[in-house]
Amino acid sequence: MNFIFKIVISALAILVTAYILPGVSIDNAFTAIVLAATLAFFNAVLKPIMIILTIPITVLTLGLFLIFINAILILFASYIVDGFHVNGFWWAFLFGIILSIVTGVFESLGRKNEKSEN
Repeated sequence: MNFIFKIVISALAILVTAYILPGVSIDNAFTAIVLAATLAFFNAVLKPIMIILTIPITVLTLGLFLIFINAILILFASYIVDGFHVNGFWWAFLFGIILSIVTGVFESLGRKNEKSEN
Protein backbone atom coordinates (compact mmCIF):
# COMPACT_ATOMS: atom_id res chain seq x y z
CA MET A 1 0.00 0.00 0.00
CA ASN A 2 1.28 3.41 -0.80
CA PHE A 3 1.73 6.25 1.68
CA ILE A 4 -1.35 8.25 0.62
CA PHE A 5 -3.60 5.19 1.00
CA LYS A 6 -2.24 4.55 4.50
CA ILE A 7 -2.83 8.18 5.50
CA VAL A 8 -6.43 8.02 4.23
CA ILE A 9 -7.04 4.73 6.07
CA SER A 10 -5.55 6.22 9.23
CA ALA A 11 -7.69 9.35 8.87
CA LEU A 12 -10.83 7.23 8.54
CA ALA A 13 -9.79 5.21 11.59
CA ILE A 14 -9.17 8.44 13.51
CA LEU A 15 -12.65 9.72 12.64
CA VAL A 16 -14.27 6.44 13.72
CA THR A 17 -12.27 6.25 16.95
CA ALA A 18 -12.96 9.89 17.85
CA TYR A 19 -16.66 9.24 17.25
CA ILE A 20 -16.60 6.24 19.61
CA LEU A 21 -14.72 7.91 22.48
CA PRO A 22 -16.36 10.83 24.30
CA GLY A 23 -13.02 12.12 25.66
CA VAL A 24 -11.59 12.68 22.17
CA SER A 25 -12.88 15.17 19.63
CA ILE A 26 -11.87 16.06 16.10
CA ASP A 27 -13.32 18.95 14.12
CA ASN A 28 -13.41 17.67 10.54
CA ALA A 29 -11.99 15.24 7.98
CA PHE A 30 -9.13 17.57 7.01
CA THR A 31 -8.01 17.67 10.63
CA ALA A 32 -8.08 13.86 10.65
CA ILE A 33 -5.79 13.77 7.59
CA VAL A 34 -3.40 16.27 9.22
CA LEU A 35 -3.46 14.22 12.43
CA ALA A 36 -2.78 10.99 10.52
CA ALA A 37 0.22 12.59 8.80
CA THR A 38 1.45 14.01 12.12
CA LEU A 39 1.17 10.64 13.86
CA ALA A 40 2.95 8.96 10.93
CA PHE A 41 5.78 11.47 11.27
CA PHE A 42 5.96 10.96 15.05
CA ASN A 43 6.00 7.17 14.60
CA ALA A 44 8.84 7.46 12.09
CA VAL A 45 10.97 10.01 13.95
CA LEU A 46 10.11 10.38 17.64
CA LYS A 47 8.96 6.88 18.53
CA PRO A 48 12.29 5.14 17.75
CA ILE A 49 14.12 7.71 19.89
CA MET A 50 11.67 7.21 22.76
CA ILE A 51 11.97 3.43 22.46
CA ILE A 52 15.76 3.60 22.68
CA LEU A 53 15.58 5.90 25.71
CA THR A 54 13.13 3.60 27.49
CA ILE A 55 14.62 0.19 26.67
CA PRO A 56 15.01 -0.89 30.33
CA ILE A 57 11.38 -0.21 31.28
CA THR A 58 10.13 -1.63 27.98
CA VAL A 59 12.02 -4.88 28.59
CA LEU A 60 10.87 -4.96 32.21
CA THR A 61 7.21 -4.62 31.17
CA LEU A 62 7.63 -7.08 28.28
CA GLY A 63 6.84 -4.37 25.73
CA LEU A 64 3.67 -3.05 27.33
CA PHE A 65 5.32 0.31 27.92
CA LEU A 66 5.10 0.91 24.16
CA ILE A 67 1.38 1.57 24.64
CA PHE A 68 2.28 4.41 27.00
CA ILE A 69 4.70 5.80 24.42
CA ASN A 70 1.83 5.81 21.90
CA ALA A 71 -0.36 7.69 24.39
CA ILE A 72 2.36 10.28 24.94
CA LEU A 73 2.71 10.78 21.18
CA ILE A 74 -1.07 11.20 20.85
CA LEU A 75 -1.09 13.80 23.64
CA PHE A 76 1.78 15.61 21.94
CA ALA A 77 -0.15 15.56 18.66
CA SER A 78 -3.21 17.02 20.40
CA TYR A 79 -1.10 20.03 21.39
CA ILE A 80 0.21 20.50 17.85
CA VAL A 81 -2.82 19.78 15.64
CA ASP A 82 -5.58 22.38 15.92
CA GLY A 83 -9.02 20.80 15.96
CA PHE A 84 -7.93 17.62 17.75
CA HIS A 85 -8.55 17.50 21.49
CA VAL A 86 -7.89 14.75 24.04
CA ASN A 87 -9.17 15.09 27.61
CA GLY A 88 -6.17 13.62 29.40
CA PHE A 89 -3.65 10.82 29.36
CA TRP A 90 -6.08 7.92 29.85
CA TRP A 91 -8.25 9.06 26.93
CA ALA A 92 -5.09 9.20 24.81
CA PHE A 93 -4.16 5.72 26.06
CA LEU A 94 -7.59 4.33 25.12
CA PHE A 95 -7.58 6.25 21.83
CA GLY A 96 -4.26 4.65 20.88
CA ILE A 97 -5.50 1.14 21.62
CA ILE A 98 -8.80 1.52 19.76
CA LEU A 99 -7.11 3.37 16.88
CA SER A 100 -4.72 0.45 16.42
CA ILE A 101 -7.61 -2.01 16.30
CA VAL A 102 -9.71 0.07 13.88
CA THR A 103 -6.72 0.76 11.62
CA GLY A 104 -5.91 -2.96 11.54
CA VAL A 105 -9.49 -3.79 10.55
CA PHE A 106 -9.51 -1.15 7.79
CA GLU A 107 -6.12 -2.24 6.44
CA SER A 108 -7.20 -5.89 6.38
CA LEU A 109 -10.32 -4.91 4.44
CA GLY A 110 -8.11 -2.97 2.00
CA ARG A 111 -5.85 -6.01 1.53
CA LYS A 112 -8.84 -8.27 0.84
CA ASN A 113 -10.07 -5.86 -1.81
CA GLU A 114 -6.63 -5.76 -3.44
CA LYS A 115 -6.48 -9.56 -3.59
CA SER A 116 -9.97 -9.87 -5.06
CA GLU A 117 -9.15 -7.33 -7.81
CA ASN A 118 -6.08 -9.27 -8.95
